[in-house]
Amino acid sequence: MKIRLEQLNPIIGDIEGNTTAILQSLDKAESDGIDLLILPELVVAGYPAQDLYENSSFREACYAANEKILLASKKTAILFGSITPNQGYGRKMYNSALLASEGKLHSVVHKTLLPTYDVFDDFRYFEPNKEFKCVDFDGINLGITICEDIWYNENEVQYHTYESDPAARLAELGADLIINVSASPYTGSKHENRKRMLQNHAKKLNLPVLYSNQTGSHTDIVFDGDTMGINSRAEIIATTRSFTPDYCDLIWNFEKKEIEPVSNLSQPVYPRKGPERHFEAIKCGLSDYFKKTGITARALVGLSGGIDSALVCTIAADVLGPENVVAITMPSEFSSEGSVNDSQLLAKNLGVELHEVSIESLFSEFTDKLKTIFEGTGFGVAEENLQSRIRGTLLMAYSNKFGHFLLTTGNKSEYAVGYATLYGDMNGALGIIGDLYKTEVFEMAKWLNSDYFEKEIIPENTIHKPPSAELRPDQKDSDSLPDYEVLDNILYRYIELLETPRQIVAAGHQKDVVSDVLRLVDFNEFKRYQAAPILKLSSKSFGSGRRWPIVQRWTLNNKF
Repeated sequence: MKIRLEQLNPIIGDIEGNTTAILQSLDKAESDGIDLLILPELVVAGYPAQDLYENSSFREACYAANEKILLASKKTAILFGSITPNQGYGRKMYNSALLASEGKLHSVVHKTLLPTYDVFDDFRYFEPNKEFKCVDFDGINLGITICEDIWYNENEVQYHTYESDPAARLAELGADLIINVSASPYTGSKHENRKRMLQNHAKKLNLPVLYSNQTGSHTDIVFDGDTMGINSRAEIIATTRSFTPDYCDLIWNFEKKEIEPVSNLSQPVYPRKGPERHFEAIKCGLSDYFKKTGITARALVGLSGGIDSALVCTIAADVLGPENVVAITMPSEFSSEGSVNDSQLLAKNLGVELHEVSIESLFSEFTDKLKTIFEGTGFGVAEENLQSRIRGTLLMAYSNKFGHFLLTTGNKSEYAVGYATLYGDMNGALGIIGDLYKTEVFEMAKWLNSDYFEKEIIPENTIHKPPSAELRPDQKDSDSLPDYEVLDNILYRYIELLETPRQIVAAGHQKDVVSDVLRLVDFNEFKRYQAAPILKLSSKSFGSGRRWPIVQRWTLNNKF
């Protein structure tokens, strides 16, 4: 039996378009002599469709699409993810995998483990499966699971543990192989964790494991695909390219009850961990945001001469083409000559359109208008933020006038400690580096020059000069923040590893520094609440997956 594992890139809510893509895959599988085509979780609706599921017409459209796909099946059977109605008590629908063949529904399996952590909210919409059964298909007992079912208790961060292990239960019921249809988002370490988890199942159950995962991006959540086939010896024998639609084919050997590769061709290589991997994820996120929202305008970036805006502009030019990127540099009396020159050099290296608009006179007018009510006070944060807000206003005006898409340029370190200005440099529609710590921003900039472009695109001066907001004379980030190596490690431990202040201090950090940093993180939630969506690259990104109260006293009252 020939089996195809295919990863598709659906668009949330484009049920007609998604159905067309599914039928095209089915037609190709049929022409290629495939016996069983396996597609990802909720591929009809796209995942996560969130509160669209509460719309009855949306649900009915999904059910109608299911029927269309079932009727289109011929000799090639198709296993695909969609919602199905719950006719009994509980939530209105199931998250299901449907198996169709010869124009008929063969079987339906519902998802058992419904995650409610990080960006996941399955239990909000779906009724869980309560009984296990294998699916007998052409003499093979299929153990079909859906996404979280296969992860069981092996997640990157174990927010809660499950009592039931669906794959093990299906093995006990006589499954010949385990299938998982999935919509599992990307993180920088997900590839290694996913491989280990799937191989652990194969070893523990002594069964082959087939895994089909969604690819593409939906708003802030990126999916890498990473579809693969693993034999009962826990060997990965088939893989796909990452971050793009692709498929891999396998043979089911009835005699050996084992999967085998179709050929001995080399398998696609997953991007290396670190800047290369994150770069591919960001490219996918930015590209799909434009494609799936139908944006035809150019991207707009405010260039400061600093590393963050330089990286954003470079990525945008690479993904969208330099002709589709416009940059504006807005120097003030505090801007160094080097920053202006670096912006000009970067724009020249990239081939993007650059405009220079000085804010000196605008800043003077604002401070002049405010001098009476500011009388008796010195130059401070208000004046610093005013410059950022003037720049933000200019960028939004240009965006409105020409319909351009403004990208924010803040990184995770800055967003974490509030080193960003509301209605200023936080203006924009999408944050593409907002889940990169400052140290990771530097790493990616260096990697782009040395490995990706193999020449200097981002000016070396931009990479090596001390970071500065340049909002007052001789300002440096280190004036008010710890060195980024120290800061980022504290933030990583607190935000992603969920360590306590005592644990962070025990890891070698100074108590007063840890206390100051964590207070900054907690008290700046009100800024992040108003931030643009941030492409998720880590196990815990700012956005829909991190829910922190703005009004709270735990931080004030919680002592070491």
